Amino acid sequence: MPTLFSAVVCCECGLEMPPDPFATRCPACKSQWLEARYDCQALAARWGWRPGQRATPPGLAARPTSLWRYTELLPTSGDTAPVSLGEGWTPITRAEALELETGHDGLWIKDERQQPTGSFKDRQASVAISALMAQGINEIALASTGNAAAAYAAYCARAGIKLWVFLTSSVPNEKMRELALYGAEVVKIAGTYDQAKEIAADFASRRGIYLDGGAKAIPCKESMKTIAFEIVEQMGWTAPDWYIQAVSGGIGPLGVLKGFIELYEAGITNRVPHLGIVQTQGCAPMVQAWNRKLAHAEAVQPDSLITVLSTGNPGYSYVLLKRLMDTYGGAMTAVSDGDAFRAMRRVARQEGISMEPAASVAFAGLDRFLAQGDIKPGEQVVVNCSGHTFSAEKHALEDRYTLSLNTTAGHRPIEGLAAALEELDEQVTTLVVIDDNPHDNRLIRRLLQSYKHYRVFEAYTGRDGIDLVRQRRPDLVILDLTLPDMDGCTILSTLHADSQVSQIPVIVISARSLTAAEQEYLHRYTDSIWQKGNFSARELVSHVVEVLGDDVSELEPLLPPKAEIHPVSSFGQGQRTRILVAEDNVWEARLMRRLFESRQRFEVVETYTAAEALAAIAQKMPDLVLLDLLLPDMAGEKLLEQLRTSEATRQLPVVVITAKDLEPQELASLSRQASSVWSKGNLDRSSLLAHVEALLPG
Repeated sequence: MPTLFSAVVCCECGLEMPPDPFATRCPACKSQWLEARYDCQALAARWGWRPGQRATPPGLAARPTSLWRYTELLPTSGDTAPVSLGEGWTPITRAEALELETGHDGLWIKDERQQPTGSFKDRQASVAISALMAQGINEIALASTGNAAAAYAAYCARAGIKLWVFLTSSVPNEKMRELALYGAEVVKIAGTYDQAKEIAADFASRRGIYLDGGAKAIPCKESMKTIAFEIVEQMGWTAPDWYIQAVSGGIGPLGVLKGFIELYEAGITNRVPHLGIVQTQGCAPMVQAWNRKLAHAEAVQPDSLITVLSTGNPGYSYVLLKRLMDTYGGAMTAVSDGDAFRAMRRVARQEGISMEPAASVAFAGLDRFLAQGDIKPGEQVVVNCSGHTFSAEKHALEDRYTLSLNTTAGHRPIEGLAAALEELDEQVTTLVVIDDNPHDNRLIRRLLQSYKHYRVFEAYTGRDGIDLVRQRRPDLVILDLTLPDMDGCTILSTLHADSQVSQIPVIVISARSLTAAEQEYLHRYTDSIWQKGNFSARELVSHVVEVLGDDVSELEPLLPPKAEIHPVSSFGQGQRTRILVAEDNVWEARLMRRLFESRQRFEVVETYTAAEALAAIAQKMPDLVLLDLLLPDMAGEKLLEQLRTSEATRQLPVVVITAKDLEPQELASLSRQASSVWSKGNLDRSSLLAHVEALLPG
């Protein structure tokens, strides 16, 4: 159905522009607050509306009962199918128990809990994502206090759009797990929502991806109008006297009232409802400004348990809401968290409607409006009830579904934010390692994460690896060729045939001997081929960083020195007790050497790979080995096993020092073969030194 979208108008200076749903700034005054306009005079004829009728007009009767029922008044071209999960057309229920309790007839509940993800934000997500799909946009960033994030995550999953969600750490973990379950990338900010918005904007700008504009974005605000359209149709083509909603940033009531206004301008209804705005007392910048009759709201620091409504700075949203309420009437009020929780319990027990605290704020506000006399006897009132109390899925997710940023690091806030943004650049770089050997898989992950903050996900079968690559769309894949269920070349061909992941670079690390045909195939579809046991930490880490487009020179001070500048030929020439350190981290190896050489009775040599360690042992047997489990060419566990199977080294004392989180069975296995096992996380060097001296008396 062709849209009646006719123009875009600047909310600040009134300039009229062509009808572009992605217009972002007024060319005259540079304002980002723009509004869509429609040919409302043509609407009645389009629908076949007749004045005074109470039934649905014939132009609407045959349409599906979803928000897309009203497509003429949405900013879409109609050329492409919408991204839909059945959103909209939620029920409106007479609140008979509340009417009896309050003594006020005419209370209605618009039950937005029935949306696909349980909140009215599904309307916003459906219209916004549909518009983005029509533009060919496949990656977006969003800052949210919770409900919008869940909605966008679901609709982006359906549309195949990659979503980055920036949330404050006050958002419940259940909500974050829900987002990750949909496949969204979740960035948790240890700061305010306004900081989350700033970081999201910076992130989107640097990556060149679309940033959701919230209340400023035309598709987002326009989607909310459909609540008004449904209310009018469900109430027999009449508008209520009041529409009440709990508010965070203001996009909901801005859009809903715009819908009522358009039906009024089209001659379909005879009034525009008064608007009832409710906020929590711990975050009520709009209410405070309203009570003081201010033209602009002053930002506040949120202090409320109801995090979904914790927008401390509403900005121009308040100006627009005040303008509408000055014209059409209404009131604002704030309620305590306790008032909201009591209202939540009361409505659940009296009306059988279980809602989240953010929705119960609106019902606590209804009580306040009635008590204050704002709502007159007999006036019809509709309250927006959005959000279930149901918890999100807590299981079936890997343990790295969020990225965490602390914006308070450093001595000054700007330093903390800059540091957080710099760290985010690394954290958003994602790698997938596909290798059926858990030791090799974990070895590669820990090796890379020793030098960079990359996120590394592991898969142990070909099928799981392909699914993980498709879900995460990583920046790099590291692939073994021998998997239990699928050959590595088959995995490569499957990924190459998928247009969404075919351009992701692949590095092969395998112990398999390759035929000439296999080498030719792999060179065609991979970035490089590495033989297990034949490379150093320096080589692999430098290559990965280079493939990912990062600056290799920044790693130089951190990487182990090249093997050829670490001769071990002089090791064991003196009379001191000989200790060999096998540790890939040059700084930790050097620290161990200095610790023991400070006693002037030990001679210490550093090695950075398993191959170097074995060569040094073969050349001159040490008296003790200090072994890290993270070595670039062989897992420390395998090296220890190899030492224990050789007659020459079976009795050689080995002390394991590792940062690895060991499972009980892993610790038990190591303890049977090693003299002792020490954790780097809580290492007491004095105790370690005393322990080694006890092992090596004399």
